[in-house]
Amino acid sequence: MKRVLIRSGMRPTDIYTAEDIYLKDRTGFNNGNLAYQYSIYRTLWNEDVEIDADGLSSNPNLAESINENYDLYVVPLADAFRDDFRQTLRNYTELIRRLKIPVIVTGVGLRANYEPQLEEGFSFDEDVTNFVKAVLEKSAQIGVRGQITADYLKKLGFNEDVDYRVIGCPSLYTFGRELKIRDLQLTEQSSIAINASPTSSDIAIQFLNNMIETHKDYHFIPQHLDEFHLMFAGGPDISSDIQGYPTSIHHKYYQEGRVKYFTSMPSWYDFAKNTDFSIGSRLHGNVIPTIVGTPNISFVQDARMRELASYHALTHVTIDELENISDVNELLSKVDLKSAEKVQARNFDNYIDFLDTNGLEHIYKEDKNRKSAPLDSLVQAIDFPSSADPITKLVAKNMLERVKTATNLSEERHDFKLRYHVNRVNYQLSQLKKSAAQERTEFKQKIETHEKDNKKIESELAQTEKKLQLSIDENLQMNAKIKHYKGTLNRKAVKTTLKIADSLASMRSKVTKN
Repeated sequence: MKRVLIRSGMRPTDIYTAEDIYLKDRTGFNNGNLAYQYSIYRTLWNEDVEIDADGLSSNPNLAESINENYDLYVVPLADAFRDDFRQTLRNYTELIRRLKIPVIVTGVGLRANYEPQLEEGFSFDEDVTNFVKAVLEKSAQIGVRGQITADYLKKLGFNEDVDYRVIGCPSLYTFGRELKIRDLQLTEQSSIAINASPTSSDIAIQFLNNMIETHKDYHFIPQHLDEFHLMFAGGPDISSDIQGYPTSIHHKYYQEGRVKYFTSMPSWYDFAKNTDFSIGSRLHGNVIPTIVGTPNISFVQDARMRELASYHALTHVTIDELENISDVNELLSKVDLKSAEKVQARNFDNYIDFLDTNGLEHIYKEDKNRKSAPLDSLVQAIDFPSSADPITKLVAKNMLERVKTATNLSEERHDFKLRYHVNRVNYQLSQLKKSAAQERTEFKQKIETHEKDNKKIESELAQTEKKLQLSIDENLQMNAKIKHYKGTLNRKAVKTTLKIADSLASMRSKVTKN
């Protein structure tokens, strides 16, 4: 059985109540992250695979454990190329470098203004470059969310369709190759979901606030964890410079009890299915309605939403366009609520090809048009909790109980965080000790090896010196013999010369007499 680790704070079959989430964040501060993570799980989940969540940890020291326990690491990301994610990106880079298993990034994007100045570069360019290089050593290709991110990576020196390709957001492929958006007949009695963030534009918030004056059956769907704390416990207030944004429970949304925050995707899907219309500036706040067939419109104000709205043909308007629109009926007259249907099959096929390129096993291998998935039956058998009621909706007695619960959970959360940091420091110390002990052992082994090598060299040197001395002695003996032979030869040569001279003299004397 293949063992897969997925970057996520929870598995789709995990049941967490509002109290659980209040105690420990399992969403990465934004429950919109659950949407694309759920899609990855559903696509990869089958009887031959065991899938676990990594708890959103980027600790490089976990590499050894991951190598021992898993065959594959799948890392779905959102707009991770941003300044306040740099340290986490560095941690992931170091972690991935230490891993010996494949690492597949199924989506990542750039956070930037609506018109990003790519040529000017960003403070995190080097961090992104190092991260991408590390991932490409462990996989064939990286999936990016849109063309703006693709152009950014091209500027950093990477090659499109080789090192990376645009795949959009996996959340759009949660339920397969087809999208079917319902027809909309909007009336004042229609149920509406509105969404926004503390950084939404004034124009967007004003439009939403004006709209709910007429459409009373609305719900505000925040996604940030601090907004969940506000809804659940009544505080603390959140920070936003946007006029009209709900920063405290005194706001109309909270006073009317019209706020919902979901701790599981199945409960969010069910809510979206039963809503007539969704509108606002949260990406996944409108993606979720899209994949369950609910008509919706997104307000696009940054590069992150712009590239995804473009790639998936999500029904949207820019903030500049919205400024000149008086009401929702005029807005509806200017958009195509079913535009996303037209590109879904093309995008889905490209996404599946990306998974195949990286060697990922998935449920669409035999049939791209498959509707059901093994995960579906497991999820259907679970009774997931719906959104908790905002504290402002409770009667006095229940409100007091909620405050007590939140207070106890806050203390427990504080203790949990303290224990977590203590355990983390202790773990780091143990790893340092282990590393130091290993380094000492390796250093000792190196010294012993060097000593053996030195002894061997000394022995070879002694033998060489002995051989050299023998050669010197042999040379001395040879020189002595040569000298002796030279002396002997010289004496013999003189005697021979004298003898020849005597003979010649004797012969001359005889010749003279005659």
